[in-house]
Amino acid sequence: MKNFLEINNRRIGKESKVYIIAEISANHNKNFEKAKTIIKAVKESGADAVKLQTYTPNTLTIDCNNDFFRIKGTSWNDKTLYNLYQEAYTPWEWQPDLQQFAKKIGLNFFSTPFDSSSVDFLERMDVPAYKVASFEIVDISLLRRIARTGKPIILSTGMATLSEIDEAVQTIKENGCTQFALLKCTSAYPSSPEEANLNSIPHLSQAFGAPVGISDHTLGIAVPIAAVALGACIVEKHFTLSRSETGPDSAFSLEPHEFKTMVEAVRLTEKALGQVTYGVTESEVASRVFRRSLFVVDEIREGERFTEENVRSIRPGYGLHPRYYEVVLGRIASCDIPRGTPLKWEYVGTNK
Repeated sequence: MKNFLEINNRRIGKESKVYIIAEISANHNKNFEKAKTIIKAVKESGADAVKLQTYTPNTLTIDCNNDFFRIKGTSWNDKTLYNLYQEAYTPWEWQPDLQQFAKKIGLNFFSTPFDSSSVDFLERMDVPAYKVASFEIVDISLLRRIARTGKPIILSTGMATLSEIDEAVQTIKENGCTQFALLKCTSAYPSSPEEANLNSIPHLSQAFGAPVGISDHTLGIAVPIAAVALGACIVEKHFTLSRSETGPDSAFSLEPHEFKTMVEAVRLTEKALGQVTYGVTESEVASRVFRRSLFVVDEIREGERFTEENVRSIRPGYGLHPRYYEVVLGRIASCDIPRGTPLKWEYVGTNK
């Protein structure tokens, strides 16, 4: 297995730039032109990819309003699953046109399928990769179907135990997937930073030998930036033109200017992470002279001893290294030394 994946020749992994995905989800509010406007804004915000979700209410659930199908404990309280998905789904007939529009402006485009029919549909579109939602990581049959396409897979791991993640990973490997990534995710909408548990990111990467990122539903941009600092190779965040345009996902989505700020912060964080290195950097060369060194701070005559009163470790760094301070004390000066002279070995005689 590879420890990276490629989407349209873009390598994603530890040695590459963070791959930033904007999730449109239901934020188009069933308006095709608005969906195109969102995709254009995604591009302008600096994302690498735009992602849809490919389902219908009937591919996800059934039209039933008993208590089993009524939502509780989320921002969608009291809706039935069917009604929520009826409100939120992206019409399939839009998706080829949105794909072409995204390609035209230079965005990678792929989607999350939720059943075999949506995989078949997306295969006809020849999407370059697949995303698996957290809720579907336990759908082994669906994972097999997606893996058999041979395309790279990005799996969200919200709610999943380590054994469930392992089962999903083994399933896709056994069915032909050679490139995959995992996303740390908290499946609450919105989710709290206290439940992000970002320290799982390096553990997931080590446990599965795969790129790891984050699918984030917190408010703001602090959590994805912290995730990048911990090694996240992918950042996925919901995108909306305006949270004032109410929709199923708008409350935990970023507006264009916020998304752009996040992208800029990610790119800056990447630069700041750099590599393991010690010593003087190129920009520090001019500052090195301001380190401490040994200076004569009171006039010394030839034959006088060096004492704590006439020699000190001070800035700048033109004299002997401070490690020699105790060595020098008590010795005699080999010549007259004016105050403010950097101490050199040739000025230091032997002890008497």
